[in-house]
Amino acid sequence: MTSQFDPLPDLYDDFTATPFRRFLETPSVLDVVGDLRGAAVLDLGCGSGAYTRLVRRNGAARATGLDVSPGMIGHARARETAAPLGIDYILGGELPDELAGTFDLVLGVYVLPYARTRAELRQLCATAARALRPGGRFVTLPVHPGYRPGAVSYARYGFTLTATTPPSDGSPVELRLRFGGHDWAVTARYWSRPLLEKTLRDAGFAPPRWNDPGVDDAGIAAHGSTYWRDYLAHPHTAIIDCRKTENDG
Repeated sequence: MTSQFDPLPDLYDDFTATPFRRFLETPSVLDVVGDLRGAAVLDLGCGSGAYTRLVRRNGAARATGLDVSPGMIGHARARETAAPLGIDYILGGELPDELAGTFDLVLGVYVLPYARTRAELRQLCATAARALRPGGRFVTLPVHPGYRPGAVSYARYGFTLTATTPPSDGSPVELRLRFGGHDWAVTARYWSRPLLEKTLRDAGFAPPRWNDPGVDDAGIAAHGSTYWRDYLAHPHTAIIDCRKTENDG
């Protein structure tokens, strides 16, 4: 699970500057997350730390990144050393015991698609639940349950998504990031809405709210509405927002 990501921290950081992320993905995530002032946030599967830094700059009182990739965590720690924001980056898939139940929000941007099996999917959702206080929120982005291979090309947005078989639980999807001289592919997994909702429920979450991403006004002004039309008709991701049940211990 680590090897395909270790070489990619610079690519992931550079992707934050693409129009897709600047005007669509990031504003959509922040809109769902809402007011971060004073919140303790865990960035689960933090990668290069782009979102960890973002939530800290947007008012989170405490931001922690957790990732299994040594290359990603090493890069994130180097960024923190160069420009300290008070972020703690943890290498591994297990949350330290002392941090259990201490977070108001767990953010998991494209972490569930990298669960290779149902067991790994269950583990990720359980880790999110364990990190949260009762009533805390898990906001996460899977491959869109309505994703249809070949329905639209995402190439103009800096990536492609390709599947050789119809989507089914655990089926592989190739994500190729191709922009600004970068060209690298990683393998993600599709998980259906019923399975995602069941796995979240079993982990101790209330029924989730589903949100499709949208484009902010700056994105329309910069690129026009036609530029975004294909993506908005067939978004490759959805944003899940769910709460840990109050009676969960």
